Amino acid sequence: MEENRAFAEEQRFDFPLLSDHDRAIGAAYEVLRPGDHRYSAFPRRYSYLIDPEGIIRRSYNVTDVASHAGVVLGDLAELQR
Repeated sequence: MEENRAFAEEQRFDFPLLSDHDRAIGAAYEVLRPGDHRYSAFPRRYSYLIDPEGIIRRSYNVTDVASHAGVVLGDLAELQR
């Protein structure tokens, strides 16, 4: 939790970061890697586009961080039409 707090402060995020110390959230969102995976300690990187009612409208397996924001913004614009 301390690492997340320090990272958020360093990046000047104006939102909190989730610290999933017991991996319950990762399990609920099905983003955990198998126990024998090389990077099993780290969940897969996913993000979600959630509407004002709290409904997940899109989910993204983030593989290209540089283009991800543009993809999400495009989907948001499409959903707002």
